[in-house]
Order: sequence, then C-alpha cells, then structure tokens
Amino acid sequence: MKDTTTEAPARTDINIEEILELIPHRPPFLLIDRAEDYKPHQSITGYKMVTVNEPFFVGHFPGRPVMPGVLIIEAIAQTGGVLMSKSMRMEMGNKVILFMSVDHCRFRYPVRPGDALKMSVEVARARGEVVKFRGKATVGDKVAAEIEFAAMLGELPA
Repeated sequence: MKDTTTEAPARTDINIEEILELIPHRPPFLLIDRAEDYKPHQSITGYKMVTVNEPFFVGHFPGRPVMPGVLIIEAIAQTGGVLMSKSMRMEMGNKVILFMSVDHCRFRYPVRPGDALKMSVEVARARGEVVKFRGKATVGDKVAAEIEFAAMLGELPA
C-alpha cells in the first residue's frame, strides 16, 4: 500500500515578531522588516521598507534624502544575523552575533524614501561559530550594494 501522508512544507517566511526574537536590534536601529526564502545554513532574503520617516533622513541629506551606505550594509548584516540565529536555533540570552568584517563592498544605486530594499544573503563558508556571507541589496532591478562579510557567535560581557 502506498503511503499517502505528506509532511507540511517547511516554513520559509519570517515575520517581524520572529525577527525580534532572533536578533537583539530594536527600532530605530532594526533594519529588517520581514524575511522569506529561508534555507537553514544556506540563504535568506530580507526586506526593509524605507520610509520618509526614517530618523537618518533628517540629516542625510535634507531635501534630497539618501539612505546612508553604512546602514545598507547593516541591513544586509542583520539579514545574515537572522539566518545565522535561526539556523543555529539560538536563544539570545547572553549570546549575540557579532559583525566581524566587510570585504569587497560596492555601492551602485542610491536608496531613497519609498523604496523596498531587498537583501539577499547566502552563506559562503561556515567554520565553527564563524560564518562568511555574500550579500546583495536591490531596489527593484537595480543593485544598490554588494558585500562580503563575516559574523561570529559571541557572548555579551556581564
């Protein structure tokens, strides 16, 4: 007799409530709103809806707002942190994912209010508690930034 039972497909989307459980960042420094296409230990796609109310637009640049490049990098890194935290099934407690390095960073297109920033992150290599990633941020079909970066699992000091 043929087995007709099927397993439910693995959930690949991550909402804001789960993101808040996975990484310690909070507004106004939380730069990922949701994620999808989660593949444990492999890849994830995160999204940030960039609004005119972002606090950094007050000074960057008045009258011609552009999202700072370092915050685009941080948004990509937070997406990698969600991938790493969920894959390792971490409980935040005294553990934290620490940004280690950024290499081969290129900015190619400005991110402005009203843009939907899509961050695609994949694991390039993992060894122990250190993970190297490749990340790309896009707005529509335009590449805003590309980076390689590394993160590690660490402990917060008492």
